[in-house]
Amino acid sequence: MTQPVAFILKGYPRLSETFIAQEIHALEQRGLDIRIVSLRHPTDREVHPVHRLIRAPVRYLPEYLYQEPVRVLRAWWAVRRWPGYRRARDMWLRDLWRDRTPNRIRRFGQALVLARELEPEVRHLHAHFLHTPGSVARYTAVLRELPWSLSAHAKDIWTIPAWEKREKLADAAWAVTCSRAAYDDLAALAPESNAGGRVALVYHGIDLTAFAAVPRLGAPRDGSDPADPLRLLSVGRAVAKKGYEDLIDALALLPAGLHWRLQHIGGGPLREVLQQRARARGVGDRIDWCGARPQAEVLKAYRAADLFVLASRIASDGDRDGLPNVLLEAQSQGLACVATEVSAIPELITADVNGLLVAPCDPAALAGAIRALAADPARRAQFGAAGQQRVAAEFSLAACIEPLVRRFGLPPAAEAERDGAAGVRATA
Repeated sequence: MTQPVAFILKGYPRLSETFIAQEIHALEQRGLDIRIVSLRHPTDREVHPVHRLIRAPVRYLPEYLYQEPVRVLRAWWAVRRWPGYRRARDMWLRDLWRDRTPNRIRRFGQALVLARELEPEVRHLHAHFLHTPGSVARYTAVLRELPWSLSAHAKDIWTIPAWEKREKLADAAWAVTCSRAAYDDLAALAPESNAGGRVALVYHGIDLTAFAAVPRLGAPRDGSDPADPLRLLSVGRAVAKKGYEDLIDALALLPAGLHWRLQHIGGGPLREVLQQRARARGVGDRIDWCGARPQAEVLKAYRAADLFVLASRIASDGDRDGLPNVLLEAQSQGLACVATEVSAIPELITADVNGLLVAPCDPAALAGAIRALAADPARRAQFGAAGQQRVAAEFSLAACIEPLVRRFGLPPAAEAERDGAAGVRATA
């Protein structure tokens, strides 16, 4: 058993961050003692099954400092004389000079609380997301004189300035990220152009025990029967980078003789705006807005759908997807996918092999891809089978977790299995 590691998350649990939960559970199964630290309280009313399997205790920091002023003040009073306090304070003040926002103040206050309350046996900090959790982890690590590491994903990479990424990468013991584009960006900013492999590319992968492949049942639909329309599915938060405006516009361009329904699963702040857009485009009555749903219902939706569509794009603030786990999930179920050529999506989907790719922000091209696959069930089945094979061969969680296992100092899979078998024999 390794020494405990504190995982610092922006919010926990979250339905939209299955990839983090499955990683925590997989690392726990391999022997890592994890303590979860969340900067925000949960807002989802339900959780995924994997959340119930996680054993790690959860600590919630003050979401806003004014809500728990006594807790923050006690933390400052306790740590202000620690050896690392002056360095952490000066680091924070330099950051605040360049980023004069309330969020920057909140990050330091949360770090003070965590530094005071963190169990003494915790000897390493790991932040999921480079932006806010990365700042709290960095300040806390200096206060407690501990090493820290990070997992960078998507928005946290593309919406913070280069100086912040460069300084965090210089201070972190190591970092991983989940797409080639993100890796290229971070590796170029790492000390000495990533000498020593400080930044590594590690895909999230998918738990193929939770997303087991099953035969697709029922007669293939081609959209010709109004009583049995083509079932389109999209899973993702209603935020700008998911491109749902483009998807709605594409659906409005589909021919009148093609009968379809779209099921959207996901929360997000733009949901009402998108519903209004759909009504204005004349397709509002053909879209089912289901909100955020637990994993079992999402899995059922994958298995019932005919075609998965994701219209990702780069948002005006630079935010973009990494490799959306929903594409891995859809392909694990043999579901053909139409997506856009953004970020790491082409690292999973090869055009005309296991799906169709179109340029982002191009509703006409998206409508053409949907129309082409709607009328060709055999091609959809071919793409679905190829995607299922690709995910099983290259994106299983069991394989993708190994680089993290090594980074956290855990034994590799073969050694862990050998030790487990030895323990069984010894108790037999």
